[in-house]
Amino acid sequence: MTQVAFNRPYITGTETTYIADAMRRGHVSGDGHYTTRAAELLRPIVGGSNVLLTTSCTHALEMAALLIGLEPGDEIIMPSFTFVSTANAFALRGARPVFVDIRDDTCNIDEKLIEQAITARTRAVVVVHYAGVACEMDEILAVASRYGIVVVEDNAHGLGGGYRDRPLGSFGSLSTLSFHETKNVHCGEGGALVVVDPTLFERAEIIREKGTDRSRFFRKQVDKYSWVDVGSSYLPSDILAAFLTAQLEMFGSIQAARMKIWQRYAQSLGGWAELSGFRLPDPPSHTQHPAHLFWLLAPDLSTRSRFIAHMDSNGVKVLFHYVPLHSSTYGSQLGATELPITDSVSNRLIRLPLFAGLQDDEVDHIIESIFTFPVS
Repeated sequence: MTQVAFNRPYITGTETTYIADAMRRGHVSGDGHYTTRAAELLRPIVGGSNVLLTTSCTHALEMAALLIGLEPGDEIIMPSFTFVSTANAFALRGARPVFVDIRDDTCNIDEKLIEQAITARTRAVVVVHYAGVACEMDEILAVASRYGIVVVEDNAHGLGGGYRDRPLGSFGSLSTLSFHETKNVHCGEGGALVVVDPTLFERAEIIREKGTDRSRFFRKQVDKYSWVDVGSSYLPSDILAAFLTAQLEMFGSIQAARMKIWQRYAQSLGGWAELSGFRLPDPPSHTQHPAHLFWLLAPDLSTRSRFIAHMDSNGVKVLFHYVPLHSSTYGSQLGATELPITDSVSNRLIRLPLFAGLQDDEVDHIIESIFTFPVS
């Protein structure tokens, strides 16, 4: 029987060549040749801002929390339907996540609910571009501007996506990227902080280098470096950056391969979804998604469970997604929160396999398996 994994990390073929070259160069710690090269390749994709590679998107978010100067008791508005790192990075600084419900069409934070969640303690809004489909940034930025609060984009899903033809990751003061093996381009584990506000860049370098001005020393701007601020070790090895460089050089072809699969799902499953009571993604026309993932919304939790079991019996691994943070063990301690759309979406969402190396016959098998699902 055909077996289809949910994800297979895509390899371009030049990763090992670049890793070997990094070793030959004799600089395998951070900020070597390939760290610089990967950042250069990323800058035009995210709108031209400075990019600092990190060891993970989680660490990039932690840097963002440090850069906006959070203090215990501050509040951060964010969706509950996201990965734990989105909240953890700010909770580690003593801030309290304030969860806002999502839209049922995009699974993104509902921009119309943000203003009513703002208090005197609110310091930032953290948006997550779910599946790489943009949040409604015009409205979000307008609210943030009125109240003088910072916008941070958790853009782990959205590299290559856009909103009104402007790149995701270029709207907030800071944005973060993920290069985990499940992302469109990856280096196994990795991330980046995009510093959109140029006034934050010098301090971002310091925080990333353990609180030292080491980067300035290597640029010969100071004659020695020392501890000048708080920080940590957020800098990845140049070996990881070499792997990532190989991926980024093939970004266009990787995106094209993923988009072909995404569009095939959308075109093939539309009629089936209408008859079976499932829903497919329908990104707003003013957004440009990067084909990060393709989801289905089942009519209810029971149907989702049956669907996952059916696909498993056909050798296809499909997955649900986040347990909402507000209903998690730790999140529930922050206080009771009613987020009906978040709860509903979390109970019904299913993700289909989508990666650049997914073969045509595997996509055929996935679609054929879906068509044989007994609706009732």
